[in-house]
Amino acid sequence: MTSSITGLGELPMLVELGAALLLSSLIGLEREVRAKSAGLRTHALVGVGTALLVLVSKYGFLDTLEWSNVQLGPSRVAAQIVSGIGFIGGGLIFVRRDAVRGLTTAATVWVVAAVGMACGSGLLVLAAATTLAHFIVAVGYQYLVALLRRMLREPQGVRIGYLDGHGVLRNVLTLCTSRGWAVLDLQVEREDSDDNNQRTAVVALRLRGRRDVTALLDELSALPGVLHVASSEPVENGF
Repeated sequence: MTSSITGLGELPMLVELGAALLLSSLIGLEREVRAKSAGLRTHALVGVGTALLVLVSKYGFLDTLEWSNVQLGPSRVAAQIVSGIGFIGGGLIFVRRDAVRGLTTAATVWVVAAVGMACGSGLLVLAAATTLAHFIVAVGYQYLVALLRRMLREPQGVRIGYLDGHGVLRNVLTLCTSRGWAVLDLQVEREDSDDNNQRTAVVALRLRGRRDVTALLDELSALPGVLHVASSEPVENGF
């Protein structure tokens, strides 16, 4: 190989550099849409820069081999990229009111650096697979976690006092089910009222739903015939 790679010899390198730009830009676009601290330009530059560093470490010093006994080690440059990218990632992480922000974005920059290194090494399929894995984790896992949280949400206990004999309990159950709450258990306690000799009752419900129970309590309180509504902590086998 000649002392410098020019002309057609550089075309494979441009393909690898272009692949790094494309894949890192796709990842950066996802961060940009989510309005994160590091967006499209940051991720694209990191991806292209790391790919270029790997290419330079592989081909930039070939003329040295023609007149010296120096042994080149491209992997040493890659190792420095892994440690050096931590400075950018560290600048993206900050703490606000005891809440840590920017960890996912910092990890994404680290992944983009790895994608750029893979492209610079000619491992384009591996780089593309890693980019796909990023979208699976960043987008798909978010919905998966939300689904698991809804499935694992603990049942909510609600106690409702109402006028008996006016169809109030039927309206209560209809409202709960129409708002997406499943009635797991129901216990009714009847008691006499001294107010106008009207009979009242208290029902204890154990519900499971996807939303916060506070909004449901407000709607139940507004039903005609409902005297009082309160949340309670349900026990494992009832109230």
